[in-house]
Amino acid sequence: MAIEHYEFGIVEIGGRVFTSDVVISPEGVDDASWRLDGHTLSMQSVEPLLRIQPAVLVLGTGADGAVTVPPETVEFMSRLCPEVHVETTGRACRLYNDLSRGDRRVVAALHLAD
Repeated sequence: MAIEHYEFGIVEIGGRVFTSDVVISPEGVDDASWRLDGHTLSMQSVEPLLRIQPAVLVLGTGADGAVTVPPETVEFMSRLCPEVHVETTGRACRLYNDLSRGDRRVVAALHLAD
């Protein structure tokens, strides 16, 4: 499943347009909110993402990186997922598309808009 288009506040995946945060996994797209603490990504926010058991986790922090990821959250994710990337959402979309072409289980969680 590829990301077909991204611009501030909008992502198109599988012909569907989403305007709120999304999680993309091999099972599909979930547009239920995944951030619990506003613009700071807590360990509690990423726990559901890690339960999906990604081999690679790609986090999009917004067009301008508005979502901060504290060092303790990065450390927590890295203990439970072999490969973690934290990027602005535009970069995260491109990275997800590149990485998901392989045979690893790639999951992306993208912040689109407030």
